[in-house]
Amino acid sequence: MALKVAVQMDHISTIQIAGDTTFALCLEAQARGHELFHYTPDRLTMRDGRVVARIEALSVRDVEGDHFTLGAPVRTDLSEMDVVLLRQDPPFDMNYITTTHLLERIHPETLVVNDPAWVRNSPEKIFVTEFPDLMPETMITKDLEEIWAFRREFGDIILKPIYGNGGAGVFHLRDGDRNLTSLMEMFGQLTREPIIVQRYLDDVRGGDKRIILIDGEPVGAINRVPDENDARSNMHVGGKAVETQMTDREREICDRIGPSLRERGFTLVGIDVIGGLMTEINVTSPTGIREVKKFGGADIAALFWDAVEAKR
Repeated sequence: MALKVAVQMDHISTIQIAGDTTFALCLEAQARGHELFHYTPDRLTMRDGRVVARIEALSVRDVEGDHFTLGAPVRTDLSEMDVVLLRQDPPFDMNYITTTHLLERIHPETLVVNDPAWVRNSPEKIFVTEFPDLMPETMITKDLEEIWAFRREFGDIILKPIYGNGGAGVFHLRDGDRNLTSLMEMFGQLTREPIIVQRYLDDVRGGDKRIILIDGEPVGAINRVPDENDARSNMHVGGKAVETQMTDREREICDRIGPSLRERGFTLVGIDVIGGLMTEINVTSPTGIREVKKFGGADIAALFWDAVEAKR
């Protein structure tokens, strides 16, 4: 049965299709005969308990610079859709959270993937702290004295925004670096939220592994190696994707977190692992499936739609 699928995403004109997971999911849905629609989060409206959006019919093609065609916007009750893909990128701010409240009104009669209530209640850098024995030492705080104490204990540390993405605002402070107080002043001017402080992992120079899970089961992985002049391995900021295999330790991590992912209705998740330690559980718009397929791994877009179709 063909499904009517609406994709809530950053505008499709802005994406880089070679490494974009949302685009890969759209290609596979179209190949299966599903009817695709596109809208951006600012087009989402709730009135009198009904959730509507001005959606556009979408067709896609794997051609750089000519990858989509959109129809005219049509105001549509999203309960008429079979599936809504919640795929806009963070930051995970109040705007993002509000969209999850609205989409929760139509789920699960319209299947929203991932489940919007659990996306809202599972911030990626906080959800992971439910598994402290699988992580590097980590602290969430705004208290400078706590951060100084943490640094005295571990030396090199990582500072990063609690609700950021794509490596933005991530800093590696070496033991003895004199910029900690200044950086905290900067964070305080930019945001009211606490920050994440983690023990720096030397193993990141060998790569930060992205592991993709479907319904709590690992289905593929890539390794993201940072540029020699950067502490971050995110591909948005120059990290290079290379072929990799999962280790026994990484399979143990997936076995441990799998039940929690299934309980929360997370169809598509990406976790980050450095040297056998998990640093994030990405549930908003995880990426990496095109790179996995490029290196001869599973066709994760096909596995994703198998899972969605089974739920419908």
